[in-house]
Amino acid sequence: MKLWAGRFQKDTDKKVNDFNSSISFDARLYREDIAGSIAHATMLGECGIITKEESELIVKGLKEILEDIENGKVEFTVDAEDIHMNIETLLTQRIGETGKRLHTARSRNDQVALDMRMYLKTETKNIIELIKKLIKVLIDKAEDNLETIMPGYTHLQRAQPITFAHHMMAYANMFKRDIERLQDAYKRMDEMPLGSGALATTTYPINRHRTAELLGFSKITDNSLDSVSDRDFVIELASDLSIIMMHLSRFSEEIILWCSSEFAFIELDDAYSTGSSIMPQKKNPDVAELVRGKTGRVYGSLITLLTMMKALPLAYNKDMQEDKEAIFDAIDTVKMCLDVFTPMFETSKLKPQNMKKACSGGFINATDCADYLVRKGMPFRDAYKVVGEIVNYCIEHDEYIETLTLKDFLSICGKFDHTVYDAISLRTCVNERKVDGGPSIEAVKKQIADIKTLIDN
Repeated sequence: MKLWAGRFQKDTDKKVNDFNSSISFDARLYREDIAGSIAHATMLGECGIITKEESELIVKGLKEILEDIENGKVEFTVDAEDIHMNIETLLTQRIGETGKRLHTARSRNDQVALDMRMYLKTETKNIIELIKKLIKVLIDKAEDNLETIMPGYTHLQRAQPITFAHHMMAYANMFKRDIERLQDAYKRMDEMPLGSGALATTTYPINRHRTAELLGFSKITDNSLDSVSDRDFVIELASDLSIIMMHLSRFSEEIILWCSSEFAFIELDDAYSTGSSIMPQKKNPDVAELVRGKTGRVYGSLITLLTMMKALPLAYNKDMQEDKEAIFDAIDTVKMCLDVFTPMFETSKLKPQNMKKACSGGFINATDCADYLVRKGMPFRDAYKVVGEIVNYCIEHDEYIETLTLKDFLSICGKFDHTVYDAISLRTCVNERKVDGGPSIEAVKKQIADIKTLIDN
């Protein structure tokens, strides 16, 4: 029998039942739903709204249901529509009429808002830990490659020499910000909505602060209308997850390039690669490609949530049921990607010689050559023009800046002397960039220490 059976003259059509039901996807909220109900029943008993005996019987019944669900002894039904009614129905079947008292002073509207906040709080913490694991791998790679020189790129053109460690710290900082965004979003999830009722609270003398205390929330929500109609916290998390996937996708793109013969900077472990059905020589970076592809899937979840909420009047509307599949899928996708991306990159092998060799072909020490002239007293713009002439000379004569003779340098500008060769060496180009945030060994070590502080907390 439906909750609203007294008002209606007909049973709900089966197709409508199936269409309306959410148990196929909100079943994953059973732990949160039961925890919320235990806290609610405890508070009702403490406030004298139901008797202590009734409260204790309800709590005992709920704990037994939780144990049975965990042991695979419970089968949810579409007829009960959602996880809330499935559990309440089970409770009433087991303990009788007392089970019907559980729903005193609450609605499914504030109940589902509570369940979602609790679930997302847990998953946010889980994702933070997965990101920390990835950052740890990045740190390990960086510490092992403080002197591994590689080209830095702009426009995918060789630009200036850096180290692989410096490159790793760029991604470590991206993921650091991802953690900070999740931590910030967590603060807004950490507000307890139960007690808001359908939209206007209740006439029963409940204690919302006590329920929040029992459930580990830092505070209660401030407005009952907003409490049941707010899904900002879901959208904010989906946005944060989209940014995480964007960072993973950028990283994946570089790994895909680095694995190619054109770059040959790294090689992925066989366990994290696939082959071709027709080309026996192939070793494909499928994991990185799939991470790149699944980014669009998470973006889609964010757009679904924004679109679903954009025109809803206060307070609760059935449209909001659509929040669950979108955010659940986004969470599952991000966790899955992090879980496979991290060991894939951890087990990859660098090819330092190829990285260093790539530095010799793109005049990436040109800026340092110009800086050398500036130190000799030449204005930078004039030095820039001189080095441009040097690069043009190199192209015409099939040379690199570092292979020019001193005579060649002097034929273009008289300010050069033998010290130019040290100034334009790759190691000097990297290690003289000691500015905070730069690629020198000491600057990168400082970046590593700063990131370690985050993941150790």
